[in-house]
Amino acid sequence: MKHQFAMRVGPVGFRIGSAWRAPVEQLAALYAGYPGADVPDFTVRLGPPSPWRRWLRPAVALAGDFTLPDTAPLPLAHALLAAEMGMNLQVALGHRRHLLLHAAAVERGGRAIVMTGESGAGKSTLATLLGARGWRFMGDEFVLLDPATGMIHAFPRLVSLKNRAIDAVAAALPDARFGPLLTGTPKGDIRHLVPDARAVAAMDDPAMPALLLFPRFGADAAVRPVAAGEAFVRLTQASTNYVALGERGFDTLTRFARDVPKVAVDYPDGEAAIAQVEALWAAL
Repeated sequence: MKHQFAMRVGPVGFRIGSAWRAPVEQLAALYAGYPGADVPDFTVRLGPPSPWRRWLRPAVALAGDFTLPDTAPLPLAHALLAAEMGMNLQVALGHRRHLLLHAAAVERGGRAIVMTGESGAGKSTLATLLGARGWRFMGDEFVLLDPATGMIHAFPRLVSLKNRAIDAVAAALPDARFGPLLTGTPKGDIRHLVPDARAVAAMDDPAMPALLLFPRFGADAAVRPVAAGEAFVRLTQASTNYVALGERGFDTLTRFARDVPKVAVDYPDGEAAIAQVEALWAAL
């Protein structure tokens, strides 16, 4: 395509092409601190669903190395969201070097907390708030689990904050860099947060998983242990390539669910969640 931008997020390189200049300029500005990708792993293409939609009511259709049929186009004003969705889609459908978990992760002292749960559970917000308290942010979309070593590899792409989380994170990180506010998206209001320089500089440094959390936002504070069998089932639902990896995926997930301490955490707000996490960490 006419306008292109390439960068690497953790171990994954992307080339993003666009029929319009503006989306590529936005991406280049927000990912300015990331390394380039000479030989990208995946390509994302942002183009109109039909030639006339490039100029008249312009809309962005997702395309790339991997696609899903019948994906609805987004308005050009939401092209940044389309690019992020395209990047996530390529990884979800095409990445095979690691076991993928739809999860967030933070690191301290070479050990990581992995947080997974349904959409709206608060894992992205919690990981970001912990990043404001000195933890290293490793990612909020995918956790990359190495089948050979059991280590967690970072994937710190832009953090997609939604609705009430936007103001909560902006208050906790007043000096952070944010993308434009995207209103009226299929998931409500979205604003992208740029991970801090430490997260980007250390994104090639893996960490050993030390705690698996199943957070749930909006409930009275509570903590309960999670059995390995329950964790395994929930993690298979959170993985996009568990089946594709076959026996390697089964062995990797079995070890992870068996060996890492597992806790479900309910919390009413961010401060309560941070206190719970710190208490659990201190007790390890």
